[in-house]
Amino acid sequence: MTRRAWQALLLGAAVAAAASVAVIAQPSGNQASGGETSSPPPSETPPGVTVIQPPAENAAPANNVVASPPVANPKQPEASTNAVAKAAEAKPPPAPPPPPKPVRSPAAIIQALDKVTAETMRFAAPVGQPVRYKNLVFTVKACESTGLGGPSPNASAYVVVDSAPLASEGVSPPPPKQVFKGWMFANSPGLNPLQHPIYDAWLIACMAAAPPA
Repeated sequence: MTRRAWQALLLGAAVAAAASVAVIAQPSGNQASGGETSSPPPSETPPGVTVIQPPAENAAPANNVVASPPVANPKQPEASTNAVAKAAEAKPPPAPPPPPKPVRSPAAIIQALDKVTAETMRFAAPVGQPVRYKNLVFTVKACESTGLGGPSPNASAYVVVDSAPLASEGVSPPPPKQVFKGWMFANSPGLNPLQHPIYDAWLIACMAAAPPA
């Protein structure tokens, strides 16, 4: 054979081999449809190959997922405590108990002083009955005591003092003249004292019982 014959023979064999390879590589679906290409359906996978499905976007959470407990508000106890404190502050404080009423006595004990002779005398003056000491007449209107049973009880008396000199022979006495009217305090004799040029007097205490007549 000539050289050209050999070349033609080799070329024909190469063309035949290429055609057979193309036929083998083409899918059967293309052969059936006359050359139209189509991709295999998703469900048809080669045997022995594991298919991994992508996760669903809106998939519901699994049942075995434990939800986290709600977080307690740390400021809630403080807020309730503040509310209780404000409610307690809003209530007015209880009113103090009223002071005990003074105890009234039927008589007062008075001490008098003659500044000229330095003579002193202590006597009982029943409430409502005039009692004379020299030229003075004492009439106690009321005598009250507070703080009885305590360490320092206090007595006060409302006294009216009149100056009424006694009558002398051949001389008529002058009319009585009021020289003191007000409260005398046993614990504070100088608070409201009797102001007289000759006599002085102050309250000692209130008597629990009236003195004998």
